[in-house]
Amino acid sequence: MVAEPPTPPQHQPTSAVTPPMDSTGSGIAAPGATAAAVCDLRLEPKIPEPFVWPNADARPASAAELDMPVVDVGVLLNGDAEGLRRAAEQVAAACATHGFFQVSGHSVDAALARAALDGASDFFRLPLAEKRRARRVPGTVSGYTSAHADRFASKLPWKETLSFGFHDRGAAPVVADYFSSTLGPDFAPMGRVYQKYCEEMKELSLTIMELLELSLGVERGYYREFFADSSSIMRCNYYPPCPEPERTLGTGPHCDPTALTILLQDHVGGLEVLVDGDWRPVSPVPGAMVINIGDTFMALSNGRYRSCLHRAVVNRRQERRSLAFFLCPREDRVVRPPPSAATPRQYPDFTWADLMRFTQRHYRADTRTLDAFTRWLTPPPDAAAATAQVEAAS
Repeated sequence: MVAEPPTPPQHQPTSAVTPPMDSTGSGIAAPGATAAAVCDLRLEPKIPEPFVWPNADARPASAAELDMPVVDVGVLLNGDAEGLRRAAEQVAAACATHGFFQVSGHSVDAALARAALDGASDFFRLPLAEKRRARRVPGTVSGYTSAHADRFASKLPWKETLSFGFHDRGAAPVVADYFSSTLGPDFAPMGRVYQKYCEEMKELSLTIMELLELSLGVERGYYREFFADSSSIMRCNYYPPCPEPERTLGTGPHCDPTALTILLQDHVGGLEVLVDGDWRPVSPVPGAMVINIGDTFMALSNGRYRSCLHRAVVNRRQERRSLAFFLCPREDRVVRPPPSAATPRQYPDFTWADLMRFTQRHYRADTRTLDAFTRWLTPPPDAAAATAQVEAAS
């Protein structure tokens, strides 16, 4: 059955675009980005010009689905040696080709996953003024954004997001505290759901790290230990129905700079991956989650596994929700591959903070980001001296 679009809040104006709260949602405006940014997309009878994407980015997907395995991660626990070997081979083939696979047999509770998706629906259906109580402060990770200019693109995506950070290095439940302190005590139950969901995502990400170790044939425990004290990002995405879906995108083409993304889709679908010049759709698999390699793990694998372009499309009739958990290293951890995979080195040592500083300064999130980042980290002597002089004078 086709889901009806949500009923829009009655107090909202019907004008297309209202004054901006933050053109990027992160305090960084992309070159040429339109500054206008806050509107209720559910009320738009047609697409405002800032949301119209170039044909090169918004061209239709291939009819062929992405060829990606659904890997049973339960084999890491049940002692099935043959199943484990097969799973490692499937992951190795997918990650060397396009960096995407799906996982089943995980321990994430189905009821918790449903509650997290339902929580996203509840939040995004709030009146805009109430959602904006959680508006993202420039320069921070956490907060709500609506029709914001992605810092890596000059066009606006047809979506709303709510992002918040997660770590478990202390006793405080950081996600639950964020919801209560930002949105008020009425949102404490929602905060507890996302706190538990992030904890489950952290454990699943470490399980996947074990599988990646096996698939690469590197030292056991290297990646799991590397991410044991991770600082991750959780993002709830909402894509409203769109009157002209062929002219816009929910999320523009990009590569994730993070290490690993775990995506829970609802039944609608909209994720597409660029392979050999064609956009290939990824249909949701009940009970499974989509995994993709990001730039940071590409460096941790010494370039053996790929971080590929992907995007999200929208449709005319159905709203879509997804939950993305981005696994990131602790900010000061040095990113380097395990010794058995480190020869010859493809990328220099760096920290997650270094990479974030580069991507935000240079608006990079594409297939050449790591190469450009390497040149930025290790400029020729003359260029380094010139850069130092400029920075000293500024």
